[in-house]
Amino acid sequence: MDLETKAYLLSVGSVRHGQHLSGERSTAGPGAGGHSIFFRSGNRLVRLAEDPTSPLLLERLEGEAILSCEGREVARGTLVEPLCHCPDQAYITVCERCIYNCKFCAVPILCGAVKSFASIEEMITRAAATGRLKAISLTSGVEVSPEGEVDRVVQLVERLGCFRVPIGVSVCPTKRSNQLLKAAGACEVKYNLETVDRDLFPRVCPGLSFEEIMEALCEAVPIFGRGHVFSNVIVGLGESDRTLMEGIDELAEAGILPTLRPVYPHPLRRGELDMVRPGPERLLRLARYAKRALDRSGLRGDSALTMCYRCTGCDLVPGRDL
Repeated sequence: MDLETKAYLLSVGSVRHGQHLSGERSTAGPGAGGHSIFFRSGNRLVRLAEDPTSPLLLERLEGEAILSCEGREVARGTLVEPLCHCPDQAYITVCERCIYNCKFCAVPILCGAVKSFASIEEMITRAAATGRLKAISLTSGVEVSPEGEVDRVVQLVERLGCFRVPIGVSVCPTKRSNQLLKAAGACEVKYNLETVDRDLFPRVCPGLSFEEIMEALCEAVPIFGRGHVFSNVIVGLGESDRTLMEGIDELAEAGILPTLRPVYPHPLRRGELDMVRPGPERLLRLARYAKRALDRSGLRGDSALTMCYRCTGCDLVPGRDL
């Protein structure tokens, strides 16, 4: 699977199969509630959501997994079994609820579970028993308040230090989240801007503050180190490439790695926002721009220890895919 093929697969974002795929159920973000598979070809990995209407067909032949579209083979490789949500990591959503109403996200509507510490520790213990656990990544919605959620995750990070693998955390930031998470043992953080279009942000994430998230990101850099602070930037919410590139530059110059994520228009959010999944050409153009921006700032995507830059399944990751 070359770079262009992965870009095409990400632009589709889904796959169908004649039999039910025993995929991993997502509990976080835009794809919450759905199932997905991980497909590896060569040194690249892609995560595809199960969708019976997808133009991509997955078939198995003599131990290989083959992706095709309208009878034409697109890629062949293998299916990768995730540990918890993704390969080689226990990537766990602590709280599957959120008081905010970001217009691309299904979590506030689904109102899922809040996992107990005991259940999370059991999940990670099972993952560690495979011998494949290389990192723990924790993400969380907001059940009551950002402060309460940070306190919950801080306690959890402290308990998980016994597994002796890097721990990354993605939460809604607070005034003290950087100091608290670092002291607890987290080595990386991710605070999601979702869009770098400041004019679009209030419509996409009502009730949240772009500047407060940006301030927390910049504050995190000297605490966790350049290249160990991340922010999801969704592509396909109505923003221009120029705005995206300016935002990529701003983040990279501050020592922050942007995660360019193709939008997933969840059926539960239909009609709330003009969401268009980007085509492969746009994904490639922006990923190459991000790679140059990171290079200019002396940042390496392959230095990430946890979360999305380590997984690479949902994005074209500078330093790993290109």
